[in-house]
Amino acid sequence: MLRLHEIRLPLDHDAAALCAAVTERLGAAPLTMQVARRGVDARKRTDIRVVYSVDVTPAAPPPSHPRNTPAPDMRYRFVAHAEAPLAARPVVVGTGPCGIFAALLLAQMGLRPIILERGQPVRPRTQDTWGLWRRNILKPESNVQFGEGGAGTFSDGKLYSQIRDPLLHGRKVLTEFVKAGAPEEILWVNRPHIGTFRLVSMVERMRAEIEALGGEYRWGTRMDGVLLDDDRSVRGLVLSDGTELAARHVVIALGHSARDSFAMLHEAGVAMAAKPLSIGVRIEHPQSLIDRARFGNAAGHRTLGAADYKLVHHASNGRGVYSFCMCPGGRVVAAASEPGRLVTNGMSQYSRAEFNANAGIVVGITPDDFPQPGPLGGIEFQRHWEARAFEAGGGTYAAPAQRVEDFLAGRPSTALGHVTPSYQPGVTPTDLALCLPDFAVAAIRGALPAFGRQLRGFDMADAVMTGVETRTSSPLRIARTALCESPNTPGLYPAGEGAGYAGGILSAGVDGIRVAEAVACAMLGTELPAERRRAPPVTDGWG
Repeated sequence: MLRLHEIRLPLDHDAAALCAAVTERLGAAPLTMQVARRGVDARKRTDIRVVYSVDVTPAAPPPSHPRNTPAPDMRYRFVAHAEAPLAARPVVVGTGPCGIFAALLLAQMGLRPIILERGQPVRPRTQDTWGLWRRNILKPESNVQFGEGGAGTFSDGKLYSQIRDPLLHGRKVLTEFVKAGAPEEILWVNRPHIGTFRLVSMVERMRAEIEALGGEYRWGTRMDGVLLDDDRSVRGLVLSDGTELAARHVVIALGHSARDSFAMLHEAGVAMAAKPLSIGVRIEHPQSLIDRARFGNAAGHRTLGAADYKLVHHASNGRGVYSFCMCPGGRVVAAASEPGRLVTNGMSQYSRAEFNANAGIVVGITPDDFPQPGPLGGIEFQRHWEARAFEAGGGTYAAPAQRVEDFLAGRPSTALGHVTPSYQPGVTPTDLALCLPDFAVAAIRGALPAFGRQLRGFDMADAVMTGVETRTSSPLRIARTALCESPNTPGLYPAGEGAGYAGGILSAGVDGIRVAEAVACAMLGTELPAERRRAPPVTDGWG
C-alpha cells in the first residue's frame, strides 16, 4: 500500500475531486483508497486549502513522486500477555486518561488490575460538578478535577499533541476511543476533538471492557499511604477507609490536582522535584470574531468549523506569555477542587456551537518564583493565588472578571460590555491584578496588544478576562527511570500529567500505555524492549 501526501484541494470540493486528484497522481484509478489525514492550510485567508494524505492500493506501479511513500503499518503490538491469571494484581491509582489506558492495557494483557478512584463514576461525578456550576456547592472529592475521566472530561476533548510517537501508542489511544464510541474521523482529521458529552459515554464503555477482562474498580477510595519494605520496595497501600491493600506494582496516575497525595508521597520519601508551570486568566471573545480573523470571508464554512488559535509572546520583563487549552465555541468553567479557592478552565462540546471562544492566557513561571523551596512549593504558589481569586470574586465561587480595556488601563471593571461571560456560577467585575502576581499582570498587559496584531480584534475593549487559571500542568515531577519506575521506591510507577510526564488527554493516554507495558514486563519477568524505554527527564536533583 502507498501513502500519497500533500494532495491539496480547494475548500469547496467534493469526493469526486479527491478521487480525481489521486488518479492523476497515480496515472490510473486505485484499487482501494482511504483518507489517512485531512488538514486545513489557512495561512492565506484568500486561498484556504484542504490538504490530504491518502492510502491507496495502486492498480499498476505508479510513476515516481516525491510525496509518495510506503503506507506505515498502524497496528499496535503488545509487549507481553499473561497465559493464566496471576495471584498478584497491579494497582492503578486514578481514572483520568492515563489511569484508564494503563488499566485497559493491563487488562488486555491479562493482568486484572485493581483501580482506585477517590472520586465517583463519571455520571454521578457530572451531577456533583453541576452542583458547583449551578448551586455554588463544591464537593472536594468529586468535581472537575477528581472522578472518573479526570480533568479532561470537562474540556474540549482535544486529541492531539506534540509528542513523537514512533511506536503508535497514540494510534492505540485513538483506536480505543473509536471502539468506545468516538467519531471515526478522529483517526484522520488533523486536530481531532470529541467534546465533554461524548467523553462521558466513552469512559463508561472503556470501564465496561476493563471489568469484563477482570479489572476491579473501587470508588470513593483514596490512597492515603504507601507501605514499604526495608529496602523501600512497595508492598502495599493504605486506603482512605483505613484498610490495607497488598500490591507490588502500583501505577500512580493521580492527575495534576491531587495535592494531598503529593504531600503524602513526599513525606514517604518518594523522589520528586518542583517543576515550572503557568498562571493567568481565561479570555473570551465572540467566536465569530475569531472565525473572521482566522478565515476571512470563508468564516463559517462547514469544512472549517469554529476557528482556534495559538499565540505566543515574549514580554519585556522576560516572561513568556501564551494561549493555553483554546476552546472554540465553548465556555469557561469552574474547576476548583478545594474549598475557599477558585480555579477556571475551558470546555467545549463536540459541536463547538456556543457563542464565545475562550482560551487561557498564561505566563510561565519557574520554581524560583515559588514562596517556599522544595517539591511542594508550586502547590503553595497555586493555593495562594486561588484563594486571592476566591476573595476577589466575592467568596461564593463567582469568578473575578475584567474587560480587556480596563485591564490594560489598570482600572477595575465596574460592569461588562457586550461579550457575555460564560462562567457559572457567575462573575464579579473587579481588578484581576488582585489575584495575579505583579510580573504576570505586566506580562499579560504587554502580550494582549501584541496578540491583537497577530489576530485582529484579540485585544478588543469588551473581551472578558476571568481569573484565575492555575492548573495548566502539575506543579511537580515524580522521578522515574527509563523503565518508568521510581528510582528510590521500586514498584511505584509515576505516570501521566500529575507525575509530570504528560499534558493533555492524548499524551496522558500514551503515557498510561507506556507505563502499563513496563509494569506487565516486570510482573511477567520479561524484558521491556529497548525501543519502548524512555530516558528520564534531566533534573537538578530530587527534593
